[in-house]
Amino acid sequence: MPEIDKLFEVCSKHGASDLHLKADNPPVLRVTGTMRALDTPPLSAQDIEKLIYPILSPPDLEKFKETGDLDTAYAIPRIGRFRLNIFRQRGKAGLVARRVNPTIPSFQELNLPKVLSKIAMHKQGLALVCGITGSGKSTTLAAMIEHINTHRRCHIVTIEDPIEYMYDDKKALINQREIGLDVESFSVALRAVVRQDPDVILIGEMRDAETFGTALTAAETGHLVFGTLHSSTVPQTFGRIFDIFPNDERDALRQGLMFNLISIICQKLAPTVDGKGRVPIHEILVMNPTIQKLLQEGKEKKMGDVIRNYPDDGMCDFNQSLFRIAEEGKITKKTALKMSHNPEQLKMNFKGIFISDRGIV
Repeated sequence: MPEIDKLFEVCSKHGASDLHLKADNPPVLRVTGTMRALDTPPLSAQDIEKLIYPILSPPDLEKFKETGDLDTAYAIPRIGRFRLNIFRQRGKAGLVARRVNPTIPSFQELNLPKVLSKIAMHKQGLALVCGITGSGKSTTLAAMIEHINTHRRCHIVTIEDPIEYMYDDKKALINQREIGLDVESFSVALRAVVRQDPDVILIGEMRDAETFGTALTAAETGHLVFGTLHSSTVPQTFGRIFDIFPNDERDALRQGLMFNLISIICQKLAPTVDGKGRVPIHEILVMNPTIQKLLQEGKEKKMGDVIRNYPDDGMCDFNQSLFRIAEEGKITKKTALKMSHNPEQLKMNFKGIFISDRGIV
């Protein structure tokens, strides 16, 4: 057994989401969002290399030594699967390992809104799951893909860096391609995937205009496409999308989004009442004529104010999500107010006062 497996076993035993290794520090776990150092001696740079290098394939080790950065995955029987980022800081090797749940949670287990199951069953269009690193994007996407796998006969292709969740074919046929192992890059993989007769395409991360543009074209030509962006709110997501394109391409991009975007799902994680877990909260946009008009007029910044008025379409802002989850008893009102972008409004909601474009209700 590689020596590092003992640390991964400790990570799994404590229910930690992440393991951090930094030279001259003891190993650190992130448990329910809080960083906790293990009561062990600090690791030297040489200690960390001795832990990391034996679990890397020769090509991965060579790549890390050349570039100083590596994304890969590592699985241990009976312990679990981990997504690894190995890097150098101040000339010394470091590691962050994200623990991947061995089973794909259901919508119910994750407490996801019902509208996500409707989004997952679209036949074509683009759906984006957004949030900062560690906000549970990959897990939510995995639940959506597994929902399709359970309910629809189709061909699903995922493009990931690295592969996290492993799917067993049910009604769907699923092919998973890993950047660096199976294909050179997201853009190269995406250009190839449209020739592989897919019905559903998952793109692990949309990092550039070429990848996003190709994904939008795939949505236009009859595919259901899922992707992720590192953005926290719906308006910020639109800003991020437009920023990666040159000015002379933005009008065409706007038209493409108006007619092919299904939804933007922004996600954060809130600590549960018992402090032993975290539950997702959401801001959700679902395309409708009002959203299309705002997008056409370039008024993306107003969308955050508009989506709260369309709960029947499945839309909600973070306050509405926080209110619902607090009322269900999954988080405390104190936590909800602390995480709220508008705590005064949320306080009114807890008192039974709600304000919309139609006035106080």
